[in-house]
Amino acid sequence: VQLQASGGGLVQAGGSLRLSCAASGRTFSNYAMGWFRQAPGKERECVAAITRSGAGTYYADPVKGRFTISRDNAKNTVDLQMNSLKPEDTAVYYCAAHLIYTTVVTGTGINYWGKGTQVTVSS
Repeated sequence: VQLQASGGGLVQAGGSLRLSCAASGRTFSNYAMGWFRQAPGKERECVAAITRSGAGTYYADPVKGRFTISRDNAKNTVDLQMNSLKPEDTAVYYCAAHLIYTTVVTGTGINYWGKGTQVTVSS
């Protein structure tokens, strides 16, 4: 699976951004998907994940109630709507794909990663 993320940028605290990840190469609906982020000096962490059908989702505690992950299996895309952004959300954001949902949530052993997109939130 090839993954291409887009939508990052610079936004003021309290603002919103929408990230999108386009997938190609394999049957998209076979894969659970996730969004990860890595801030300078910190480990990469899963901020949101979604099951193959989209019926199940996971959110890391710091983003619950502010971020929403969604997917469109007809368009082979997974999005991350980020609202009420905070300076601590500043990071490079990556999309990822794996056949197993729990693997996406844990972030260990993921098969496919997209290139990152920078999100910067100014105070």
